[in-house]
Amino acid sequence: MIIAIDGPSGAGKSTVAKLLSNKLNFEYIDTGAMYRALAYKAYINKIDIHEENSDKISKMLNSTTVDYYDNNIYLDGQNVEGLIRDELISINASKISTLAIVRNKMVDLQRKIAENKNVILDGRDIGTVVFPNADYKFFVTASEEVRAVRRYNQLVVSNKDIILENILADIKKRDEKDSSRKISPLRIADDAILIDTSDMSLEETVNKLVDIIGGPNVL
Repeated sequence: MIIAIDGPSGAGKSTVAKLLSNKLNFEYIDTGAMYRALAYKAYINKIDIHEENSDKISKMLNSTTVDYYDNNIYLDGQNVEGLIRDELISINASKISTLAIVRNKMVDLQRKIAENKNVILDGRDIGTVVFPNADYKFFVTASEEVRAVRRYNQLVVSNKDIILENILADIKKRDEKDSSRKISPLRIADDAILIDTSDMSLEETVNKLVDIIGGPNVL
């Protein structure tokens, strides 16, 4: 069984997907982490991420392996889970995910990893592009203000100088970019179930998804 969870930046879809996978005993695949890993490699190799640099990015892709297991992302055999979560890598991941050569490779990889498994994947285009025939599709969202506060609470732990207004501005910019890009724009699949978590706790959100799917013993 394949469960697709899409949604905008900061909606909490990754956390929801992880908790849901634990409840259902499904494998969880963080597709966003795959793009973050590539963005991290481009960063440490000083490769600018833009369309005109496609040749360099293509060469990088051809010499790169990305794996995901045990809730950790591996880049060329190295666990980089703790290196890809800062804001700069997040911004660069958004950029690199708009490139067709990158998107095509990652979509193929995601399909291969999920093959013949019970999996939950979260991202921007899981239900629309990667697995349009997924058994269940959810679009998890929240208001821009709520998402900004959630992101702020995550980042302020390690960066006391972070400013909430700047995060809100970044989220608005990210939403516009994600929904208007040419390659796999962020949109709600026609048959997806919309879940607005603005006024819901994590537990409430996960329980709602479990109820829709049919309980923890769905298989």
